Amino acid sequence: MADTVHPQAILQPPARAAMFLVLTVREGAEQDALGLLADLPGLIRSVRFRRPEDNLTCIAGIGARAWDRMYDVPRPPGLHVLPEIVGDRHTAVSTPGDLLFHLRADRVDLCFELARQLMLRLSGVADVVDEVLGFRYFDNRDLLGFVDGTENPEGTPAAAAVFVAEEDSAYGGSSYVIVQKYLHDLATWNAISVREQELVIGRSKVDDIELPDADKPSNSHVELNTIVDDDGTEHDIVRDNMAFGEIGSEEFGTYFIGYAADPSVTEQMLRNMFVGKPPGNHDRILDFSTAVTGSLFFVPTTDFLESGPPEAQPEVAPAPSTTEQPAGSLQIGSLREQNER
Repeated sequence: MADTVHPQAILQPPARAAMFLVLTVREGAEQDALGLLADLPGLIRSVRFRRPEDNLTCIAGIGARAWDRMYDVPRPPGLHVLPEIVGDRHTAVSTPGDLLFHLRADRVDLCFELARQLMLRLSGVADVVDEVLGFRYFDNRDLLGFVDGTENPEGTPAAAAVFVAEEDSAYGGSSYVIVQKYLHDLATWNAISVREQELVIGRSKVDDIELPDADKPSNSHVELNTIVDDDGTEHDIVRDNMAFGEIGSEEFGTYFIGYAADPSVTEQMLRNMFVGKPPGNHDRILDFSTAVTGSLFFVPTTDFLESGPPEAQPEVAPAPSTTEQPAGSLQIGSLREQNER
């Protein structure tokens, strides 16, 4: 990327703690919210300076409805309200969200302090509709006992998966992120055998090795989250999921957060999971995990946060489709899913 583009700190090593804040902006308070976004890089530096070795970061995302109220330019091409995805048995819900703050550090107190400072600035401006404090569980595992994030790309492939290409858009260096909060039925999950759990996930539990194609069910989590286009190119996203839980309420789960240059890749994964591939062949992990939130956000560069959007570009009418899209398709062009890797 060119030196003039400064993406937000998406590509970071796994942190030991995280906080996820989803907010709605009150009517009439849009300019105050914009002021906070402009000051966010400075707030991060101020809190991080106390313990620089603990790697505090904070990523801000903007929802579609908030964009329409806060900016006088068209939405970025991939920004829209996350659609509800309804399958035969399970539903990926769509829930309100104007702003997302994804805070990460190796100490939870740094996340807490930065979140406190953010909300002091947003008092009377925005309301928290979801707040989750996440932690890194044993060996980078989720509460189901499996390593989470194994297939994240690294290095140059990670940047290509996450950041909008500069040459293709006025929003080069930006990204998109989808978040969902999943609650796990641990009693039911732990009642099945380890081998059955492995078939649900598509990986071995102890040593985290993907099962051979001959053994991996077509409705396993790994299989349904593999997106391949017509020429065999696999399309990746970068996940930074975290475990969370409350002992008293017995709510235990995984906070899914997936960054991508093209959100339709993540949305196709969700369609595969909830509708099935083919329809009805849903992801078996959903028999033990329920999505209770779901939102899509645009993640601009730090330059955008501090200075606002670039000048509006002339709109170009989309080329007519040469293939008929099936009902309910997310229309991700040539992307299609293949059972064979």
